[in-house]
Amino acid sequence: MLLDTASLYFRAYHGVPDSVRAPDGTPVNAVRGLIDFIARLVQDHHPDDLVACWDNDWRPQWRVDLIPSYKAHRVAAEHDQGPDEEVVPDTLTPQVPVIEAVLAAVGIARVGADGYEADDIIGTLTARATGPVDIVTGDRDLFQLVDDARERRVLYPLKGVGTLQTTDEAWLRERYGVDGPGYVDLALLRGDPSDGLPGVPGIGEKTAAKLLDTYGDLDGIMAAVGDRGSKLTPTQRRRLDEARGYVTVAPKVVKVASDVTLPEFDAALPSAPRDPVALDRLTERWGLGGAVVRLLNALKR
Repeated sequence: MLLDTASLYFRAYHGVPDSVRAPDGTPVNAVRGLIDFIARLVQDHHPDDLVACWDNDWRPQWRVDLIPSYKAHRVAAEHDQGPDEEVVPDTLTPQVPVIEAVLAAVGIARVGADGYEADDIIGTLTARATGPVDIVTGDRDLFQLVDDARERRVLYPLKGVGTLQTTDEAWLRERYGVDGPGYVDLALLRGDPSDGLPGVPGIGEKTAAKLLDTYGDLDGIMAAVGDRGSKLTPTQRRRLDEARGYVTVAPKVVKVASDVTLPEFDAALPSAPRDPVALDRLTERWGLGGAVVRLLNALKR
């Protein structure tokens, strides 16, 4: 089981009231919510291995170099050295180090790599895995990793993590008319304002799906642009032709990396906390009692 950790703690932050606070009054809604998310996932799905995948760089420069608008609207401050700062709610930022400390004390692997997003860590670990993989994320971009033959699916939270949409190839084809790899082509044609991806003007989701159904993939669509006998409308042909520069680089931005060099880590799900003393201190300091108990109970099973 691979967690898109930031996606989940953002959901926890927005889904758990900020009245959930530590004894000193500091909000811990994201911390408590994420711990409960993990407890529920372990309880319901019984993974052998679990990795909290991390954004060491939420907006990698190599993606920005290809598409400068990539996540540009989410930049709070730019830095010449190191990642830019992301717009994050003031009361969430102080909770992230607490999340890191709790994961370490429990013994849940937290894995990131400089210059890469959590999506790329997930892509790399999915490529390496020899058994089934469940990816837990609220980010549709990771639908591209769905592969029934290799038992790769995405568990997409609809309401907390108690209600998860199991995304497999049948669901993708029913909803979008594509398989996992085809989702990359669909996403870049459609665009994604939340990631600053412009897409091809006039090509929305339904049109993109129809074009992919007709021409097979992005290469087939672009080949049809130069084929006067193809069934593209004049407007579609013109817009796709004008977007060639974007269409050429966008697959490299949208497709997650699968070959990231990762640090050594132990993915095995612990049955007991790695550092019980540290976990006790964190539990008391931040008022995490009930959530930590639920997690430890889930780990024992």
